[in-house]
Amino acid sequence: MALLIPWPHWSLALIGCAVAAALFGAAWAAIPAYLQAKRGSHIVITTIMFNFLAAALLNYMLVNTLRPKGSMDPSSARFPEGAHLPTLHEMLAPFGIAFSKSAPANVSLLIALAACVLVWLLIWRTRLGYEIRAFGHSESAGKYAGISPVKITVIAMLISGALAGMMAINNVMGEAERLVLNATEGAGFIGIAVALMGRSHPFGVFLAAILFGFLYQGGAELALWTSIPRELIVVIQALVILFTGALDNMVRMPLERMFLALRRKEA
Repeated sequence: MALLIPWPHWSLALIGCAVAAALFGAAWAAIPAYLQAKRGSHIVITTIMFNFLAAALLNYMLVNTLRPKGSMDPSSARFPEGAHLPTLHEMLAPFGIAFSKSAPANVSLLIALAACVLVWLLIWRTRLGYEIRAFGHSESAGKYAGISPVKITVIAMLISGALAGMMAINNVMGEAERLVLNATEGAGFIGIAVALMGRSHPFGVFLAAILFGFLYQGGAELALWTSIPRELIVVIQALVILFTGALDNMVRMPLERMFLALRRKEA
């Protein structure tokens, strides 16, 4: 989309490419959604398999279709100027706010913020969101209440695929400014960690994503300018996930018992 259309301004390119990415992501997620809803296939297994299919398709397209003539690099041509997204450094400089030039953060951050708000409104302020939450808490209770498992599963997967597709805007348009192999490598597994740490709440996911972004960017800066290995950042991330996710009950249960004991004394 960014290569086919001569965009006159980055704002139009951002909106157009974000919509196209969301539609393609939803379409790609439709088949695993159908397999889960109709055939009972495990959604994690099918989506991981589809990741390999997507990687193979992207490899074919870059090598045989999108690669410029005479280039040996399996990547597309650079996007035109109208499709280049401004970085936060460029956006905040006119207001006198200093921001690192080396940071890859760009205007697509606003799309992520808008997605958090829209997902929150959908989940907690609409009937469809109530059905999704009810079915997620208890499948049997959802069926008893008349909620269609097939409908909810497919819709939830389509929304997830659309959000995953829009996520690539940051890496492809904002950072690489062209389509390259493995542009979003590892993003899915990091997303799982962010979702676990954020308790699957849009606001919590936003805070967890900011934390992981700081860890990644800070790790890159430390590895570049100091002797601290970047692997240490991976260890820190693992410890964060361990203590906020896997060992959550180790901290939560003693605190719950303590507060319950205090309430009994007050009563």
